[in-house]
Amino acid sequence: MRRENFIALLSVAAAAAVVSGCASVATNTSHTFETVVLDAGHGGKDSGAVRRYSPAEKTLALDVTLRVNRKLQESQLQTVLTRANDTFIPLDDRVARGNAEKNSIFVSIHFNDSRRRAVRGFETYYHSPYAFELASAIERKLDTLPHSENRGVRTARFRVLRNAQYPSVLVECGYLSNRSEGSRVSNSGYRDEVADKIAEAIVDYRYGTGMYARQPAVVAARSGRTNPFAPAFQ
Repeated sequence: MRRENFIALLSVAAAAAVVSGCASVATNTSHTFETVVLDAGHGGKDSGAVRRYSPAEKTLALDVTLRVNRKLQESQLQTVLTRANDTFIPLDDRVARGNAEKNSIFVSIHFNDSRRRAVRGFETYYHSPYAFELASAIERKLDTLPHSENRGVRTARFRVLRNAQYPSVLVECGYLSNRSEGSRVSNSGYRDEVADKIAEAIVDYRYGTGMYARQPAVVAARSGRTNPFAPAFQ
């Protein structure tokens, strides 16, 4: 076989492997999902980031997650929580909880930390290419908050992302190490605004732009549902 033909075949094989690898990363439920698995980062013995400007990351992450949970339910989306209180849940158990929910997406909520105290802003991570649009939608909505700084959508090999069966994103809702941002997230009203933007991004991504702002009955009609549902707690 001629050298150039051999190289061409290798290139085709490599491209096929990449495409195949991407398809195996997750099942593409990005536009059909009926359930949102909400994962509050850390918990229990794992406090996450701890800074003097705000409560511990585990506390803030749970608070925002519960707010997102309520808002999604009001918009007629089914939700599942990996934790509903200050409990330590191993990463593999979080992934398993998400993978057990068919036709779902997985949204993990965290706050960030840095040795450089000037660093601030939102970041949204994904691993599967199927999750890119969802991650981008969340980042765009968060960027509309006053005084926000968009640090972009990024790929990462976090375990809750790379081992997920369905599209999964991880949202970093600000830097606790930054004095102004840490102080801001200590305010419950601001945390509700953050939760509102995350919920809005998810609902509008699933059902269409502007659906979150409409009455729940309109969203229910678009989704084919007639009754709100209760959350499932781990």
